[in-house]
Amino acid sequence: MIKIGITHGDINGVSYELILKAFSDSRILELFTPVIYGSPKVAAYHRKTLELQQINMHQIDRAEEIAAGRINMINCLADEIKVELGKPTPESTEAAFISCERAMADIQQAKIDALVTLPTNIGALQRNGQVFTRHSDFLEARLGKIKESLSILVNGSLRIALATDEMPLSTVASTLSSDLIYKKLLIFRNSLIRDFAITMPRIAVLAFNPNVDSKSLGHEEKEMIVPAIERASKDNVYALGPFAADTFFGSDSYTKYDGIMAMYYDQGMLPFKTLSVEDGVCFSAGLPVIHTMPNHGPFFDLVGKNTASYAAFLSATYLAIDVYNNRKIHREITANPLRKQYVEKGSDNEKLDLTSDNISL
Repeated sequence: MIKIGITHGDINGVSYELILKAFSDSRILELFTPVIYGSPKVAAYHRKTLELQQINMHQIDRAEEIAAGRINMINCLADEIKVELGKPTPESTEAAFISCERAMADIQQAKIDALVTLPTNIGALQRNGQVFTRHSDFLEARLGKIKESLSILVNGSLRIALATDEMPLSTVASTLSSDLIYKKLLIFRNSLIRDFAITMPRIAVLAFNPNVDSKSLGHEEKEMIVPAIERASKDNVYALGPFAADTFFGSDSYTKYDGIMAMYYDQGMLPFKTLSVEDGVCFSAGLPVIHTMPNHGPFFDLVGKNTASYAAFLSATYLAIDVYNNRKIHREITANPLRKQYVEKGSDNEKLDLTSDNISL
């Protein structure tokens, strides 16, 4: 049974409400073994505040004690931790960091198989001068040799990758480059193949400027995006564009592609949240570990009202399971020597390796 680590995010937000509601149905334990990195006392505090039904949790101190068929909770916090509902505090920030630290240590040692992080306040993952605005930044730092990951917004068949993450709009143009877009396209293509089991993914690339045909509105398309697409196509990335974002999402064009590359955060996030409503997920591609998270914040304004939806949390968990299984199948296929088959291509007898992910037809 796949073991999924779950960090509790900001303890003053809605994370424990999501956990308690999601695991109130014991049938979920037939799909995976949950390992919550949190605090039994904080969980009990939220349960009483929300007047939710009691859930039996298997309280453990380390991952070696994980039991299948049970809701495991590794106690990461001191018993005297203070909960102040509805606002981030230094204590809740530290609690979020500790939870991620413990979970990351276990996934690096293969004690858990995937990681789902529940929401924290922006900048909550910080210590000793290090501030991580995203969980994926934290993971990259802990994994060491990873140069960069790629955030993919996922909901059903909708997959929107962000070439740049959260930053001031004034800095996006100077951050973008043809080389960066090219690298992100490669990560995106490889993830669609390995993580989402799409053999030959079609990727739509959005323009940076509102009107791609207007020479007066900018030069980023000609100087950065088009060269990146052409370069990626030589590496067998099937990418088309650039497309004007408004008409692309205003029609049904977005349904005809396996993935969409947005140039900046709002360009991808706004249509995604509009189309995915409340069950969107963010997936960190390009990492050796599997990481997903609900695509929303800690909802401090909803704390204690028993109105928060756990749909995105469940979707993040199910996606982690799917990616785990897809990666397993991909490893098995690529390791099978029977796939080492070749076909003739062209009059010069050039060979095409059908085992490679870099297949161009």
